[in-house]
Amino acid sequence: MARYYDVHPANPQARLISAIADGIRDSALVAYPTDSCYALGCRLGNRAGVDRIRTIRQLDDRHHFTLVCQDFAQLGRFVQIDNDVFRAIKAATPGSYTFILPATREVPRQLQHPKKKTVGVRIPDHVVTQALLAELGEPLLSSTLLLPGEEEPLTQGWEIKEQLDHQVDAVVDSDDCGTVPTTVIDFSGGEAEIVRRGAGDTERFE
Repeated sequence: MARYYDVHPANPQARLISAIADGIRDSALVAYPTDSCYALGCRLGNRAGVDRIRTIRQLDDRHHFTLVCQDFAQLGRFVQIDNDVFRAIKAATPGSYTFILPATREVPRQLQHPKKKTVGVRIPDHVVTQALLAELGEPLLSSTLLLPGEEEPLTQGWEIKEQLDHQVDAVVDSDDCGTVPTTVIDFSGGEAEIVRRGAGDTERFE
């Protein structure tokens, strides 16, 4: 049965954030809110967590996982990024964008696209997510909480608790979550390619 954390959206309770982070360090899989929508997240290197995400979402090995980062210093450890791309991404973050970039050696091979050797990265604009990332001190390996056969992701903590009670270890509810997935921009070829139009404005990349 999943633990349920009711976290204040503007002033996250430190003890709850600490408890969630401790669970993630101990291999927990959590459903947590972001500025776009809910995501499934676990610690980088948690192979069982990755397998559980694949099972819940019925994903194949071509799926791009996302490393949700606190800031650019953290993001830069996991992707290769030149100056022009850096400036373009810097201007759009934090925000509801996921950027696909060549992965560095810090990223486990199983998380990279099998042919392109790329990975998704993002820096969210969400108080609770940022508090959790700061407490963890490392990215969250994440995937949008979009269930098989559904066109829209889940956006309510209580609903996620009901549906995934025995498939995740914790549900973080902050009563403040986006309802549209991120806009996905692929920079792996050097130029911006819009892969998915979502919550983030695409005008600056067109």
